[in-house]
Amino acid sequence: VNDLAMVGAKTIALTRGFVIEEGLSFEILQRVVQSMRDSAAEAGVFIAAGDTKVVQKGGADQLFINTAGIGLVDAKIDISGENAKAGDVVIISGTLGDHGIAVMSAREDLGFSTDLQSDVAPLNHLIAAMLNTGEIHVLRDPTRGGLATTLNEIASQSNLSIELQETSLPVKAQVHAACEMLGFDPLYVANEGKLVAFVKAGDAEKILSIMHQTRYGQEAVIIGRVIQTNTPQVRLR
Repeated sequence: VNDLAMVGAKTIALTRGFVIEEGLSFEILQRVVQSMRDSAAEAGVFIAAGDTKVVQKGGADQLFINTAGIGLVDAKIDISGENAKAGDVVIISGTLGDHGIAVMSAREDLGFSTDLQSDVAPLNHLIAAMLNTGEIHVLRDPTRGGLATTLNEIASQSNLSIELQETSLPVKAQVHAACEMLGFDPLYVANEGKLVAFVKAGDAEKILSIMHQTRYGQEAVIIGRVIQTNTPQVRLR
């Protein structure tokens, strides 16, 4: 859902495929399917097709799931990593690194625990509200590689630079503490239910205001701006 939403597409339907290792607990499978059903209902999309294969013991790591989706993009929408413009305002929809640290804390061999929950969430309703409010040039969900990797990709694609205000970056204390202990940078830790948007400067406050009225945009903040330089780069001030 989020992959489609990041190009301004309205999701029509999803497919899913299960590859199940022989011996997987039926309780685990039920939990996964129910979670999938609940998430699809929240996003307002259909899981229209699927397939299931059972493989021998040791043939998979318990359960593999693949998904595909199809959506429609309005002809008036043009969102791309190449579309950032000098002067654009950069907005993040919430705190950084929650998902990556929550996943790592669940791995017993890392020796730390936290009450952090993954931020995984469907963002299509949030993005629809944003698109109805102002001009958006770029949308991305900073998943693997985190915010820093995502911004470096956009800077390279648009041949512009991005300047972030370090004091504006929203990072929870638990994430800071875990990153210090493990030697990670929160800007490179994965997210699953967050988006970064490059928006027209004159529309930034309107878009931010509408984000604050939605479930997954209540903690949205402006974190930087796009600037023209000789070499595309991401700066932290």
